[in-house]
Amino acid sequence: MSLAVVTLKKGEGRFLKSGGLWVYDNEIATIMGSFVNGDIVLVHDFDGYPMGRGFINTNSKIAVRMLTRDEHREINEDFLRQRVRDAWEYRKKVVDTGSCRVIFGEADFLPGLVVDKFSDVLVVQSLALGIDRLKGTIIEALKDILAEDGIQIRGVYERSDAKVRRQEGMELTKGFIGEEFPTIVQIEENGVKYEVDIKDGQKTGFFLDQKYNRLAIQRLCKNAKVLDCFTHTGSFALNAGIAGAQSVLGVDASETAVNQARRNAELNGLDGTVKFLCEDVFELLPELEEKGEKFDVVILDPPAFTKSRSSVKNAVKGYREINLRAMRLVKDGGFLATCSCSHFMTYELFTQTIGQAAKNVHKRLRQVEYRTQAPDHPILWSADESYYLKFYIFQVCNDR
Repeated sequence: MSLAVVTLKKGEGRFLKSGGLWVYDNEIATIMGSFVNGDIVLVHDFDGYPMGRGFINTNSKIAVRMLTRDEHREINEDFLRQRVRDAWEYRKKVVDTGSCRVIFGEADFLPGLVVDKFSDVLVVQSLALGIDRLKGTIIEALKDILAEDGIQIRGVYERSDAKVRRQEGMELTKGFIGEEFPTIVQIEENGVKYEVDIKDGQKTGFFLDQKYNRLAIQRLCKNAKVLDCFTHTGSFALNAGIAGAQSVLGVDASETAVNQARRNAELNGLDGTVKFLCEDVFELLPELEEKGEKFDVVILDPPAFTKSRSSVKNAVKGYREINLRAMRLVKDGGFLATCSCSHFMTYELFTQTIGQAAKNVHKRLRQVEYRTQAPDHPILWSADESYYLKFYIFQVCNDR
């Protein structure tokens, strides 16, 4: 079968040539041959030089997502099985695989596909038309490869309900792939037990990317009074509790998340120490400050305040505001853990924003450590979208 050929304009394809996996619609000069969206195509430079194979979707600004740089490589079951095997072998070396992200889209050279493993359940998110066609083959390959290591997957659930699918001309969808099973799954991470709601929880049900960042705060929390803002289902709060905190207050605006957090606290026998409040963090922090509250450790794990370049300015204001408020609530010599999960809030911009907040409240920051996402969410150099989580731990000191 001869493939359609996408030829780039002269001087275009800079992202692709620097190691990225995307070809944008405005970089294309011609498309020769017949195809339907989702098909595999060949990509050539303006002079006919072969750039590899990927799948096309003219409905999307990202017109082609590359699968291989080898123009002769067939995209078949063997190819996909090898990609999946490589992803799993990598995770076995770098992360606790009890629950982990097994496939992380472009960073695993399977663009547009995310697969999270929660104990013996898989949650799949497909965000691109081409990979959507291949997902069945990929899931079956993954189940086979996990079975080789004695891991029997009892169920697969799809959470392809992210709005970004509409940009691909795709409908939002969620539901079981194969047999039905209970969608509340119990996992354990860093010695903490959680109930994960894979059907109605945010994204795939639980944020695995903060696994080792949660572990990093444990040593700061022994005998401490801790405030965990944007707690979601209580993960940072529970890590503080299990580490021997004196008291922990977790805050989130979602009633559903807070109820789940309370159940998680009970599951770990921490409901006496770890309490949760359903409140807007932006409103609560000034109230706590007014009351003269002080904490040994304050944790900020907000949702992405920006999902596009156009709203970065407002996001900066939001990050500055919460960090400034949090610094005022930390005791002199206490600790602040703060992060951003937005790809558009770059490391430089996030660092600068925290610096401005500290200056505004006359606090000195001593950096304990800087971290990113857990290694099951690998950062692929040149694929900038794969680097999104920035996580700092500071000691906060009064001006001396």
